[in-house]
Amino acid sequence: MPTEEQVRQQLSLVDDPEIGKPITELGMVEAIAIEGSRVGVKIKLTIPGCPLKDTITREVTAAVAALDDVDDVQVAFGAMDEAERSSLSTQLRSERGAGNAEMTIPFAEAGSKTRVIAIASGKGGVGKSSVTANLAVALARRGHEVGILDADIWGYSIPRMMGAQGRPVAFEGMVMPLQAHGVKLISIGFFTDPDRSVIWRGPMLHRALQQFLADVYWGELDFLLLDLPPGTGDVAISLAQMLPNAEMLVVTTPQPAAQKVALRAGKATEETGMNVVGVIENMTGFTDPSSGTVHEIFGSGGGQLLADELDTDLLARIPIDPRLRAGSDEGTPITISEPDAPVSREIIKVADALLALAPSTVVGRSLPLNV
Repeated sequence: MPTEEQVRQQLSLVDDPEIGKPITELGMVEAIAIEGSRVGVKIKLTIPGCPLKDTITREVTAAVAALDDVDDVQVAFGAMDEAERSSLSTQLRSERGAGNAEMTIPFAEAGSKTRVIAIASGKGGVGKSSVTANLAVALARRGHEVGILDADIWGYSIPRMMGAQGRPVAFEGMVMPLQAHGVKLISIGFFTDPDRSVIWRGPMLHRALQQFLADVYWGELDFLLLDLPPGTGDVAISLAQMLPNAEMLVVTTPQPAAQKVALRAGKATEETGMNVVGVIENMTGFTDPSSGTVHEIFGSGGGQLLADELDTDLLARIPIDPRLRAGSDEGTPITISEPDAPVSREIIKVADALLALAPSTVVGRSLPLNV
């Protein structure tokens, strides 16, 4: 017959799907009952009617059933009372500074261990968001804690590309990000009607981004990827002011005209304080599957030229592959569905390059002015 200590040890392997910490650490295990080979577990949900109750049931059952001599697992639910929720909220806020009245951004603090990578482009349509989604998955599959902040308020696409649906849950003044493919996500697309346009100007954009950074409980991230809108407008300026330690990847196509526009986005880092850590050339060429001939549909050389102009490295040349587009539409990034495809290998090269680079600091760099 299993012991209560053994059952509790197994439960410590189960994370709350919204907060991302063990349910034992969060005080969610209310009671354990053992009768021979039958084990009953009562879980206190953080909020009544938690939408992820079925996920918790499945993971608790699997963890306890893995013990020898356990033939049946029963899971029951209660809910935390107001005092317990308040205590948990205090614990989470103290860990990451989330949900604070002063709108403190934990990633901007000196002791933050999270690397913030902004993925930028000079113009739309170069595949910046699909690169962001697949790069996040590649980093997560390397064992890192990763989040995506979809900062393209007007043209958000991360929810669809990552296959994430639903509305984030609020908990004691904090917002729990959704998760997909091992990546935490926040996007204005989770809060708005998908058929209506988001018509916001500078101050509203700034406030929304600040809330996404300060009021969302991201947990202990290794990487936070920012999917920026094209160009160098309000969003890029606001994020540079909020996150002075952020690094930037610039995405372009091989076309010289696209490279010239992307150069402006990269050069803007001289004004905002961000550090460009590399260039990604997307849509580099299409290989005819019947003949093996490579067709350079969008020209050639733009990525390397941009990297030279920005005094950085060309980290990847991503070929055209219809499966990349299909995966984005279906919500399954190609780095999951086809990890050995040439596209996936190039994106994984970027992930490995980022892991090999030391994170940048603001030491020796001019900081952006508040304008």
